[in-house]
Amino acid sequence: MPIRTNRGRTAVYRRLWGYPLRSPRHLVGTLVFLALVITALGIGLPKMLGKPASAQPGAAPPNSSAGPRTGVAAPVPSTETLPTRLSQPLVTPTSAPPSPEAVNVARQWANAWVRHPAGISNADWLNGMRGLTTDEYLPVMSTVDPANIPATKVTGDPTVTQSYSSSVKVVVPTDGPKLSITVVKISAGWRVSDYDQAS
Repeated sequence: MPIRTNRGRTAVYRRLWGYPLRSPRHLVGTLVFLALVITALGIGLPKMLGKPASAQPGAAPPNSSAGPRTGVAAPVPSTETLPTRLSQPLVTPTSAPPSPEAVNVARQWANAWVRHPAGISNADWLNGMRGLTTDEYLPVMSTVDPANIPATKVTGDPTVTQSYSSSVKVVVPTDGPKLSITVVKISAGWRVSDYDQAS
């Protein structure tokens, strides 16, 4: 039986495996060499093996007479025959008599808007309008600093400028700017969804 020594195949393998670990320069050189080999194989193998006939442009698909193929999209019909996105035409809202409840909500909201004693926080100020404002508009109102509001009282009755069945725009005079308040009808009732200041 032959005696196994550290020479021969084992020594050669140990030399190959140990070469990259001898120094950082050997490791970087080995990694670059492997990257080049992998890139060359990735480019060269597809060219040597050739592409399938169906992948070449202009080639007839295999089994084209066998019916529809799985995984292939159906042809798109002409855009003239496609239905429009809206199934019903848009309806322009028609004017309606103003809702007394909507006008009352605008009045209450304006009274809460001008009520901001010195030192009041935004959260406390908002609490006075929370039940009168839509949930979507409350985050917008949370950016307002009550100390910057240039009015302290409502000076007259609200005036309706636009009125529809589901929204009403009301102008409320104050001792500062006039408030143009939009009140909308939601499932919970009439709520303020927007306002603007006018001189």
